[in-house]
Amino acid sequence: MFTGIIEEIGAMRRISKQGQAMILTIGARTILEDVRLGDSIAVNGVCLTVVQYDEASITVDVMPETFRRTTLRKLHAGDSVNLERAMLAGGRFGGHIVQGHVDSTGTIAGRTPEENAVVFQIEPEDKGILKYMIPHGSITVDGISLTLVDVTERSFTVSIIPHTLAQTVLQHKKPGDEVNLEADVLGKYMEKLLLGRAGQEPARKQGGLTEAFLTENGFM
Repeated sequence: MFTGIIEEIGAMRRISKQGQAMILTIGARTILEDVRLGDSIAVNGVCLTVVQYDEASITVDVMPETFRRTTLRKLHAGDSVNLERAMLAGGRFGGHIVQGHVDSTGTIAGRTPEENAVVFQIEPEDKGILKYMIPHGSITVDGISLTLVDVTERSFTVSIIPHTLAQTVLQHKKPGDEVNLEADVLGKYMEKLLLGRAGQEPARKQGGLTEAFLTENGFM
């Protein structure tokens, strides 16, 4: 589990591809302080396992499912990536619960300066992810824990402060670029549990979590 607070920007050193499988070697410094084989590292929001490391880099495997569902397939040697180690149980929880399991990719539709901030408008490839978003709720973009500003039927916006922009790969992102998205896991679990109590598919066909549905099934 991660918090969405990026620890450093790493540099992609080598990429080996065989079909839809990849081996990535990433130059880093901070995350190497206590790294061990088998550790989980979030790379642009994707939870990957350290299979090799030295004093200046880590190596991770990317399986076909991850290749297909994330933007990692589009990386090139020299690209920058966001890096975060798995959270410590006794550490500060500065962001929100991030699993490193990408729900959808998204395309940056707009990047607009607003005084000291920059507002990003993002359109998810899978519009179904939008049902888990609420204004001032949480969203993970390329592994970064961000607060939602607005949510529409096609897109959402987030406002980025100068520190976050400078410390993450968002500084390089422009309209047309793709990012990895992970919705708040609490919303996903809540939907699954409520639909499961009511019989799952029938509830989904009735329109989901309506007030009538919640009342009928004893939640209100």
